[in-house]
Amino acid sequence: MSLGDEHGSRGDDGGYGGSGQTRTRYPDSAGDVYGGARRGGRSSSRSLITVVGVVVLLIAAIAFANRGGGDSGSSDGGEERADAAPTAASGEQPVETKAGGIPTGYAHDEQGAQSAAANYAAALGSDGMFNASKRREIVKTIADPSALDQLQSGFDADYSAALLKRIGLNEDGNAPSGSTFVNRTLPAGTKVTSSSADSATVEVWCNGLFGLTGETTTNPVSSSWFTVTMKLNWSGDDWKVLETSQKTGPTPVNGDNPISGAGEIGKAVEEFGGFTYAR
Repeated sequence: MSLGDEHGSRGDDGGYGGSGQTRTRYPDSAGDVYGGARRGGRSSSRSLITVVGVVVLLIAAIAFANRGGGDSGSSDGGEERADAAPTAASGEQPVETKAGGIPTGYAHDEQGAQSAAANYAAALGSDGMFNASKRREIVKTIADPSALDQLQSGFDADYSAALLKRIGLNEDGNAPSGSTFVNRTLPAGTKVTSSSADSATVEVWCNGLFGLTGETTTNPVSSSWFTVTMKLNWSGDDWKVLETSQKTGPTPVNGDNPISGAGEIGKAVEEFGGFTYAR
């Protein structure tokens, strides 16, 4: 979740990381319901025969159509639907390995870099970042060795004791009794803005959830949209993070869905797990 300018936990300019980093709606029928004056029985019989004949012809036509060219027609239709949906999921299957709960072992190509950036954005935008030991494990897993110390110190400074207190968390990053802390980043898409054999810059468009559930909270769960930019380096047979930055938007128009209560939001967060993101 992007804390952005409201909370400042990702630098003064709202980016990921600490100091020294580049900072993601029936017509009415008034007449006879049967269609007007009653006709003679003979006329009705002729009409009935005509209707039955039409129905039989239609059934025969449908049966013939289903027998001929069914496979090829189905295939062509599927291709047309795929071409008409450019935002549909595409690409390789998600990675199968994890380190510290974070997917790792990406392909050494642009698609792999996009998958890595999406998963890393979700990790850096999780509630684990508010706990010192979990945060350091997350950063250690995704950081390039050459940038590890800088990223660690930057994030430690961002997620300070003062920030936790201001948000309403204790020193371990936990919510007070009766409340649930929500901090979740949901990647909506990725794009590569530059790449070479061993480096890539990837933008990850995200929706985020952040806040505390509870009837008395002064920081209710809200949503935001932001774009995280990650500079990645191929290191140790995987993509690793060198730098991160973040900017607001693109932001869609808000829908007219009724706002859920704190209890419903808290239950949803506990029952609905996150995803592994991959192209």
